[in-house]
Amino acid sequence: MKKEIRIFFTALMFYTRIPCPQFADHNPEYLNKATRYFPLMGWIVGGIVALSFYLFEYLLNMPMAILLSTITGIFVTGAFHEDGFADVCDGFGGGWNNERILEIMKDSRTGAYGSIGIALMLLTKMTAIYTAPPVHMGMLIIAAHSFSRLCPVLLMTVSTYVRENEDSKAKPLAKAITAAEIIPACIFGMFPLLYFGIYATVIILPLLGMIYLRYYFHKWIGGYTGDCLGTVQQVSEVLFYIGMIMLWKFF
Repeated sequence: MKKEIRIFFTALMFYTRIPCPQFADHNPEYLNKATRYFPLMGWIVGGIVALSFYLFEYLLNMPMAILLSTITGIFVTGAFHEDGFADVCDGFGGGWNNERILEIMKDSRTGAYGSIGIALMLLTKMTAIYTAPPVHMGMLIIAAHSFSRLCPVLLMTVSTYVRENEDSKAKPLAKAITAAEIIPACIFGMFPLLYFGIYATVIILPLLGMIYLRYYFHKWIGGYTGDCLGTVQQVSEVLFYIGMIMLWKFF
């Protein structure tokens, strides 16, 4: 039990900016096992975002609540996934071969592709949330955050990590994804969907997005990097919102 608690706090420390006990560290062994809790981090981050949304909606209005709750989510995660998405936009937008794409993604500076990409991503996300029925807003946000964090775990199980050096944020997570990680991750990622009943079929859209991104990453760089995982999370979250809006509109 003590070991599992340490693994949980390792995941919390790695994927969020929430303060953790001193015994939590970046031990590669625990980081690898912490993958099982990645979707559970979606419960926590999504719960904080949902609570902040309701608070700001009460104090202000819907548009401001969506904007400020989005900022809250970015603050809680330290823009961990958004940073990866911006790097992928820069790398694949400005690179013309495997080596150049990886070199650009490793650069800490954000270029035009990354700036435009993250701006459009955030705008799409906030617009999608704005058009969703307010009555389901809290569970929608939690489910989107949890399932979108399952998608990178699924990508890791069916793909290959491409960097050989140890300077990447994903390296400690990419060594061994076993049933001990994937089964709990699937449970945590899928459980909030029970709230939506038949509308849980919304997962088809983000899964298709993940499958396409896997194909795209393998085509250009032969696998994935940590930035690619962040991109899968961001794209899956947006597709989750869009898919749910489509289901509500037509069914």
